[in-house]
This record gives sequence, C-alpha cells and structure tokens, in this order.
Amino acid sequence: MSSLKKIRNNPLGIFLIIFFVFLILFIITYFLKSKATCFNTGKKIPIYSVDTKEKKVAITFDANWGEDNTEEILKILDKYNVKATFFLVGKWIDDYPEKAEEIFKRGHELGNHSNTHADLTKVSKGRITQEIHLCDSKIMKITGELPKLFRCPSGAYNDLAVNTVEENKHYCIQWDVDSIDWKEQGSDIEYSRVMKKVKPGSILLFHNNAKYTPKNLARIIENLQNDGYNFVRAGDLIYKENYYIDYLGKQISK
Repeated sequence: MSSLKKIRNNPLGIFLIIFFVFLILFIITYFLKSKATCFNTGKKIPIYSVDTKEKKVAITFDANWGEDNTEEILKILDKYNVKATFFLVGKWIDDYPEKAEEIFKRGHELGNHSNTHADLTKVSKGRITQEIHLCDSKIMKITGELPKLFRCPSGAYNDLAVNTVEENKHYCIQWDVDSIDWKEQGSDIEYSRVMKKVKPGSILLFHNNAKYTPKNLARIIENLQNDGYNFVRAGDLIYKENYYIDYLGKQISK
C-alpha cells in the first residue's frame, strides 16, 4: 500500500492533512493582511480618528452655507459645557462674520474648510494653496492666529490635496462618524447612525444648518456623557507629533 493510501486510511493522518491545510491558509491570509497594513503607504490619508483608550471624542461642524441653527447649536454646547470644532468656509465667514466671531468667543475651535468649498481633487496645487490662504486670513482676523486644522470640502481629497494641506502646516482632518445630517432623513435615523459608530478617539461630523442636528446633538451629548465620554476640540484630540496614520486613517502615537 502506498504512503498516500496509508494516510487516507489513518484518521490521524487525515486530521494532520486538514490541520496543515488550514495552517497554510491562515499564514497566507495573515501575511496578505499584514502586507496591506504595513505597505499601504503610497496614498496620502487624512486623520479620520485617533487611537486612544481614553473615552474622548471630538464633535465637528462644517459651515458651508446658511446659519439656520448656529445659535441654537451654540446654546446646546454651552448647556453641556462642550467645546467643539467648526470648519468654516471663507465665503461663509464673509456672509456671517458675527456668527463666526460668536463661535470663537464661546471657546470653540475654528478650522479651515477652504475659501469657496471647491473640489480640491479637480484643481491645481496653486488653487488649493489659494483656497487655504484666503480662508486662513479670514479666520486669523477673528482669532489672531492661523488655524491649524483643515478639512477638505465634501471630504474629497487626493495625494496632491493632502500634501498641499500639510505643506501649509495644517493637519488634514476627516471623520469616522458621519451623521449624514444634511440629507435630513429623520432624527432617529441620524441619532442611531452616530451612536452605533462612536468610539474612543472618534471625530463626529455634523453641519450647522441641518434640520435635526440641534435635537440630536443634545441627546447624543447627554447619552455619551452618561457613558463616561468627554468631548474635546479636534485640535486637542489629535497627536501633534510622533505619530503615523494607518491605512484606515487612524492616527496612532509612536
């Protein structure tokens, strides 16, 4: 009887064959995942979240157009003693200068969201730089200093956009928890969407003119605070140095 037949007729032999097949598959899968994690460094990625064991998160608002709920949002943040980050478009500052100033006076962080909300993946490096500088100057008139954070309009970016943002000494900030409040699909839908995804180090995205945001903001803050979470500005959440960003956009301290 051949060696192969002997193995087939031996239960232990069959078990060993199956074991080694699964072991080889496991090793191959692990290697491929590790390679993807370690070597996926060609594409520039903004900061989507922060790796931390502390139960702290950052609430951010994009102010692109309109100021419908800005005052109500500020009152809610004051009520719960929460400081947030507002990414302002330069043109929005032009239209609502008093609102931009009030946001800053309340102790919130002002981030750069470009000057005209242009799609940075479709313009030149010169135009990207111009978008950054023009909005920077408007924010500086309010705060007295240049903003350190930048968020790409509509979250659209490529290597050129991220590199240009970083060359202009800004941290490029995305988000890992999107309320998608601008679609105004319903208060409960938006609330559940946020609560299911939030975790330590999350960056939450809202808009200042979305219909259900004020109502949801209050219960999101209250429930997360009851669960032991603290709210900090995005600039206070991220690491400023000695970090790397993994392929999922998580900022990790070295």
